[in-house]
Formats: sequence, C-alpha cells, structure tokens
Amino acid sequence: MSEKVRVRFAPSPTGPLHIGGLRTALFNYLFARKHGGDFLLRIEDTDQARYVEGAEQYIIDALHWCGISYDEGVGKSGAYAPYRQSERKEIYRQYAEELLRKGKAYYAFDTTEELEFLRKNCEEKGETFIYNWHNRKQLNNSLSLSEEEVNQRLNNNQEFVIRFKMPQEILQMHDIIRGEVTIDTKILDDKVLFKSDGMPTYHLANIVDDHLMKITHVIRGEEWLPSMALHVLLYRAFGWKAPLFAHLPLILKPVGNGKLSKRDGDKMGFPVFPLLWIDPETKNISRGYREDGYLPEALINFLALLGWNAGGEKEIFSKEELIQLFDLDRIHKAGARFDIEKIKWFNHYYLQQKSDDFLTEEYLKILTEKNVSVQRATAQKIVHLIKERATFVTDFWELSSFFFVAPTTFDEKTIKKQWKAESPQIITDVIAILSNLSDFSSENTEKSVKQYIADHNLGFGQVMPLIRLALVGEMKGPHIFDIVEIIGKEQTLTRLQYILQTFS
Repeated sequence: MSEKVRVRFAPSPTGPLHIGGLRTALFNYLFARKHGGDFLLRIEDTDQARYVEGAEQYIIDALHWCGISYDEGVGKSGAYAPYRQSERKEIYRQYAEELLRKGKAYYAFDTTEELEFLRKNCEEKGETFIYNWHNRKQLNNSLSLSEEEVNQRLNNNQEFVIRFKMPQEILQMHDIIRGEVTIDTKILDDKVLFKSDGMPTYHLANIVDDHLMKITHVIRGEEWLPSMALHVLLYRAFGWKAPLFAHLPLILKPVGNGKLSKRDGDKMGFPVFPLLWIDPETKNISRGYREDGYLPEALINFLALLGWNAGGEKEIFSKEELIQLFDLDRIHKAGARFDIEKIKWFNHYYLQQKSDDFLTEEYLKILTEKNVSVQRATAQKIVHLIKERATFVTDFWELSSFFFVAPTTFDEKTIKKQWKAESPQIITDVIAILSNLSDFSSENTEKSVKQYIADHNLGFGQVMPLIRLALVGEMKGPHIFDIVEIIGKEQTLTRLQYILQTFS
C-alpha cells in the first residue's frame, strides 16, 4: 500500500463492549499489524444523554485483557489527541460552519413537537416522513426563511440543528467486502450534523475525526452500511479523499434469525460481553468471558473465524499467525452464526497448552477459596492428572474435590451394577494388601492389586470399579492408583473401610 495504513476502533461508551464490537476491534488490529500500520482507539461520546459511567474504562480493560493493543488513543499520547470526542467540540463547529458557507448544509429550527406532528400526519396516511429535498423548502429552516429572519433567530439563541443538504443522484460506492454499492440518494434524509448545544452528531464527528487522524480504512460493522452514502457524500462536500470502507458481517444468533443480542446470551446461558459488567444504575450483573473461565487466546481465535477464514481447514491460529494471514478479501458477506460449543472447544484446546505451573497457580486460588490447604507439588500433580478433562480452570474443583473430601454417598446405578456377593471379600482383601505396603507409590500399589487379581482369577471389572467407588464415590477421575498415591495410605484405607461398612 502506498500510504501508511491507519485504522481506528471508535466505540460509544453507552454500556459494556458487545462481543461484536470486540470482533470489530480485533479485525482492525489484525489489519493494522499485518500492514505495519497504526491502530487507534477513539471514544465517540457525542451522545451525552446515553453516556454510561464506567463504560469507557470497561472498553479499555476488555481490549487489554484480549491483548488488542492500540498505538494511539484514550489513555495514550498521540499526534492527533485528544481522542475523546467530547473534548473536541470546537473542532467540529468550524467544519459544520464550513459546510454552511459552501451551501452543503443549512440551519433548521423545527421543534421536536413540529416534527412529531408531521411524522404522525404521514403515518395516518400510510406514509413515512423524511426531511429531505421533497419538503425541506416548506419546513422551518434557512432554505425557506429569509437571511434576516435566520440571523434574528440565531441572535435570539433559538434552538437549531445544522442539517446536511443531501444531493439528488444515483450514488455508486465501493466496499472492500461487498463490492459495488449503489443507492438513490432521493430516499435519504437530510441528516442532522450539529446541534445548538455545541455537540456534533456521530456522522459529522466521525468524518472529521477520520480525516484529521488520517484514517485510511474504515472497518466497521454491517449496521453502519446504511450510513456509508452520507459519509461518502460528506467527504465529497469537504473536498477530502474518502478512506476505503469495509463493512463486517453480522454475528448471528445461535438459533433463529437476527443479530446476536444480550438477551440471546441471557436466554441460552452464555456471555455476550468480554468482561463481567455491573450496571451502575440497576446493579444488574452481566456475565463476562473472563469471569466464566475463558482464556483470551480462545476468545480471539474464535472471534477471528466469525466471518473470516484463512482459506483452509485449519482452525487453531496464534495471534501472530492471524496477523500474518489476515486479509479483508477473505471476509464473508453473509452473517456468521455464533456457536458457544465452538468457543468451548477452543478454550479446551488452549487450556491444554498452558503450563502446569500456570494452571497450578490458578488451581491454588480455587483451593484457597474452598479453604483447602495443600502443598504446591501435590496441587501440581493433581493438575497434571485432571487438566485433559477440563474445559475451564473453574472445572478443576469438580474434577478433583474427591482428593480432599472423602465420598459419603455413592452412585446408585454403579453400586447396583458392581456390588455383588463377593464384593465385601474383595474390598477386605484389598485393604489387607495395601495395609502391608510401605511403598505407596502408584506403580507399587497397582502392581500389588493386579497380582491379587491374577492370583484369585478375578476380572479387572470385579475389582477396579469397587476401588474407584470407594475413593471417588462415582465412576470418574484419573488413574485409580494415581489417586491412591496422592491421598495417601491412611485416607485410602479409611475410604475402603467406609464403603465396606456401608454396604456389608
């Protein structure tokens, strides 16, 4: 590319960052890194009425947890600061006035009540009210009023908005993902660009900032595709070169139609936000992937494949591989269906790649919460035995609690199937064998019990399930004799005695 790539992620701090927004940030990040460009974080907080306390920091924390680092933006220095739109108000005013001077925009003094009346009047006729070329000269604006009256209203501080004067044409545009896009601008309204309170709308601030910050590619969600025509025309009105546009496909519900929403996560029991979120007003809690035990590597790998593929069957990619392979041309137009089981699959894979040292550290935190004290070496042995069965670190307690808490109840189905007339004698014999051992290693206890089975012409199915039931309470867990070694001689014999007393 002839010019340096510069892309931005520009969320609004109106609540927690949705998983779709996180994917948009990821794709911008990958594209910038692939081309040796810059990735910016800009906070678009022009809509102060919808501002939510804590949302901005949440966005920053979510990007940080996922390893999506930005080069310029809120909280960092940069040549184009400030990166928070509420701190750039005076910049936007001068550009709104420039459009007025050029005749590309106009003042509109219509009140909310007047516009609402017009909308309802159209609805009653089965029509839709659109403020544009069709009726703008019959409405309350500087195109229908005299210059003297307009100046008088402005001098009297009458509330106004500045609207874009939408031209009438068949507009042809290009989107990197969707190809040629054509629209008849007659169906578009004269969007509000600036309000009398001194705040721009999203559309003006977005265009001005992208131009001033030298953004070369606008990579954003499909929901912004209807705004593309207005943005392209605004660039033209200013006489600026427009960036290249790429509108990402929607992330769809796991079942049914439509975009994935928070309600879908609530109904089906999975997070739609990267981190846990507590609403500052209602105190309602929304689950997060981090708190649910997902690893950031798993979430990033999963999101990268929602709408993009590298062109083969491979599904596991490191961040470095994603950067190397990422290409906007390989993003699909069609929506990508969200699959919670797939992200669990990714998490299981990445959990297995973690070192036992890392997993032991996380496991010890869980044990501390359970008021369980254990030596680190023992904890690491347990982690090594159970991790293959785990999808999350949070699974570790369920997979290992029997190491610390002896069973007091036993799986009924297994007892009915396995506890026979000869079972008490078998347990009695195993107790005797293990009582006489001084070497209680996994290898030696296994060797001794197997020798007993062979000497008495027993089947493994007559003995091993009984021992597992005694130690665990059900038919789960790692190798029996690894359990025996970790819980030790005294605890092993105690548990065998307990099941013997319970069912004899």
